[in-house]
Amino acid sequence: MDHPRCDATVAWKALQGHFEAHGRELDLREAFARDPARFDAFTLQAPEVFADLSKNRWDLMTRQLLVDLARECGLEARRDAMLAGEPINTTEGRAVLHTALRAPPGEGLFSDEVHGVLDRLLAFAESVRDTATSGITDVVNIGIGGSDLGPQMVVPALQSIVHPGLRFHFVSNVDGHDIDPVLRRLDARTTLFIVASKTFTTQETMANAAVARAWFLAQGGTDIGRHFVGATTNLAAAAEFGIHTTFGFWDWVGGRYSLWSAIGLPIAIAIGSEHFRALLAGAHAMDRHFATAPLESNLPVQLGLLDVWYRNFHRFTSRSVAPYHQGLKRLPAYLQQLEMESNGKCVDLDGQPLPFGTSPVVWGEPGTNGQHAYFQMLHQGTDVIPVEFIAVKTPSHAHAGLQSKALANCLAQSQALMLGKTTEAALVEKAPTASASLGKLTVARHRTFPGNRPSTTLLLEALTPRALGALIAMYEHRVFTSGALWGINSFDQWGVELGKALAGALLPRLEGTGPVDVTGLDASTAGLLRRLRA
Repeated sequence: MDHPRCDATVAWKALQGHFEAHGRELDLREAFARDPARFDAFTLQAPEVFADLSKNRWDLMTRQLLVDLARECGLEARRDAMLAGEPINTTEGRAVLHTALRAPPGEGLFSDEVHGVLDRLLAFAESVRDTATSGITDVVNIGIGGSDLGPQMVVPALQSIVHPGLRFHFVSNVDGHDIDPVLRRLDARTTLFIVASKTFTTQETMANAAVARAWFLAQGGTDIGRHFVGATTNLAAAAEFGIHTTFGFWDWVGGRYSLWSAIGLPIAIAIGSEHFRALLAGAHAMDRHFATAPLESNLPVQLGLLDVWYRNFHRFTSRSVAPYHQGLKRLPAYLQQLEMESNGKCVDLDGQPLPFGTSPVVWGEPGTNGQHAYFQMLHQGTDVIPVEFIAVKTPSHAHAGLQSKALANCLAQSQALMLGKTTEAALVEKAPTASASLGKLTVARHRTFPGNRPSTTLLLEALTPRALGALIAMYEHRVFTSGALWGINSFDQWGVELGKALAGALLPRLEGTGPVDVTGLDASTAGLLRRLRA
């Protein structure tokens, strides 16, 4: 498939001219004053997700030129190739088919295999949920990266429907300070460990699994096969470990796209088979929207195009995610891997160095917590950082007053970022905490907000399994969109490998006895190694 990279297109050049003439200095306050219908023009309804894109620094011409760019780069053909199972992960020669994991029976590629594993996995999940028979009270997921971040994000997000008789724990860090406090709270007789590693060789996961098995045996556990299960394709290695119940997946399932697969076992145990199928159904609904909606009204596409506009024209280097729902507290961490591991690349599909930026830094914190932490920088800092607000209309709790406060704060923050406050307005305000020794103008300047700071608001009716599935799939396809325009492979992660290989070489030097071997090491690493061994 031969499609031009974004910077080799006519539309890219048109966008550069448009940015210099209109985009760089676009003021959102003036844009809303000129166009009372701006909100209607820049809002989209996708399955389960309503998006307000009107507080972003673009206009109708910007959006049209970005759509032209997508078409010139062959976005639709690239999307269709992914959905058809073509090996678009070219550096590894693999298809990219996480969408097949949530297609209904008979509708997706490899449907029989996918639903065979799914049915067996959900049956096992239900057997664990029958706590009177299973005797399980605690489920510990041992994984890392995609084998950890997805389940660790989804389970608390859906806490209101999690099995009340089960507690869930997630261990990922190879630092023993992660697993140790978890093990202290457990009873070996009532604990189920899930070892999540496709190859059953992931260094951190297998180290923690070995610690868990040693603890289990030391506590008098005897039936490893009953208390340990594997989400893996390496049946021989799992059997050698003592695991006999395994659920596999395929090489066309990338780690950061794997919560829909056997990696989702802790989710299925937590919420049950019916709700897990609803999670899949929500994602599938977003898949169909991505596959069929025109680019102009395609939410993942529009978000991906906006990312290109901000990263490559405005040169914004990061984006903050602020979910105003405590259940989504792990969403920013999940999105960090999804976006930065996917699109944090510096060469294109042909291995040529890129002359432009790719993935922004993605970071954030839930709602009002963030307001009392980093929002100071968002409002008055020297960098412009687009913010993504996520609001949920209907809570799963009965504290209506708290919900109103959360939603009011969400709306107010996006409004404040856009409107700002002039020095003239600050001059006529009273500032009770201001120092009396400072002049009024000095105080007013400290209390001036530049405004015109962009934001997106995503609104869900309720945080249901279906809505969460749609939201996650929306982010997946957004990442695909921007990666396709940048001409990169969003589905490999070679940047993860070098540090792991070097760690493997340093480990015997760190654990050795006698004189420290620093042969061939740089002076910094050698010096640190000596101090650690001293």
